[in-house]
Formats: sequence, structure tokens, C-alpha cells
Amino acid sequence: MRTLLIALLVALAFPALAEEVDVELVLAADGSGSIDDDELALQRRGYAEAITSAEVLAAIGSGPVGAIAITYVEWGGAASQHTIVDWHVVRDGASAAVFADKLVASPRQAYGYNSISGAIAYAADRIRENGYEGLSKVIDVSGDGPQIGGPPLAETRAAALAEGITINGLVIARPGGGVRGPGGMSLSEHYARDVIGGPASFVMVAEGTDRFADAVRRKLIQEIALADPPLHPRSTATR
Repeated sequence: MRTLLIALLVALAFPALAEEVDVELVLAADGSGSIDDDELALQRRGYAEAITSAEVLAAIGSGPVGAIAITYVEWGGAASQHTIVDWHVVRDGASAAVFADKLVASPRQAYGYNSISGAIAYAADRIRENGYEGLSKVIDVSGDGPQIGGPPLAETRAAALAEGITINGLVIARPGGGVRGPGGMSLSEHYARDVIGGPASFVMVAEGTDRFADAVRRKLIQEIALADPPLHPRSTATR
């Protein structure tokens, strides 16, 4: 008993140090009602292919630590945010493959419509509660529609930014323009004005789901490598 008590006192006095990584990255993907099952599977494969690609693995290996902590969540309505793959350290091809396999095998959970604010709030909580300490903290929000419900977007965005979390966006553009943002603005304009924020934050546009994997790969490289902002830092496109 005495030994156990001493161990407990030591643990309380000297809590475990957070594991150092280059980036704490939350992939917050749209799983709302506007994304059908085939599109959801395509999105997940896109992320799985990107995280296991040679280019992304090279970006991870080039960091000071050579590892990132990553989690994948899907979001829908205000009450529907779900962790699909919990925090996982990726440092090489083998660890990336474990993450990718879990991602494509997990069942769908999200429902409802487009609470981007709910997604940001949930993602920020995942960063606050994890056991990692990254040189940067990033929420990567992807979606095909505007903010609809949930807590005020401006407030959840500001709370995340105040904690040093960068928010980037990946807009999935529909043929012919599809859904637009507030006041008729484009979704990329909506994301640039209302969603993203933080140092070197940016919006990337995937022109259709067939180009999604390529957009995800380029976006992850930029986020992981802490690259310079794109030529038009608040909006780039994959065509």
C-alpha cells in the first residue's frame, strides 16, 4: 500500500509530459445529409490515399520531430459530430497505413445538415483534450455547403483562434456552382470570410469529388510542412 501511495503522489506531482509532434491535426470532414454514401466513401478514400502517399510522408519526415498527431472526425447537424479515427501518431508508412485502414473500415455516423460551427467547436475540444504538444495546431474543415445551424460560427471560430489553432478549409465544389453561401456568395468566399483563420490559413477548392484526393494531398502537404501561403493565400483551387 505504501508503494502504491508513493507512486500515486509522484504521478500527481509530476504528470506525464505531452508527446511532442510537429502538428496536431484534426481532419473535420463533411458527413452531412448532402453527402451520399458513395461520396462519403470517396472522401474517406481520398484522405486515406493522401496520408499514405509518398509526398505526404516526405512532408511528415521533413519536420523537426518527424511525426504528426492526427484524428478524423465527421460532422453533420448541430448535434452530430463524431470521432471516426481517434488520435494517432503518423511518422512513417506503417503508421500511416494503420490510420488509413481504420478510416475506410469505420461505419458512417453523422447526420443532419451543415453545422460548421459545431464541427469547429468539437474539433477544438479534441485538440484541448489530447496528450500531444505540436508546433502547430490545425483544424482542417472540408464541406460542400454553408453554415446552417448550431452555435454562432463567429464565436466558435474566435475561441479556437484565441488558443492558437489555425483553421483551414477545403470546399467541395459542385458542377454548375451548386450550393452557395450567405447572400449568394460562393462557398469559397464564405469559407474565406467566415470559417478559416490563423497564421497562413487558406481555402482550397476541389472542383468535384473526382479531384478530391488530389486536393487533400496538396492541402496536407501544405499544413504538415508549414509551407508558405499560396499565391492567393485565402483561396486556391484544384481543377
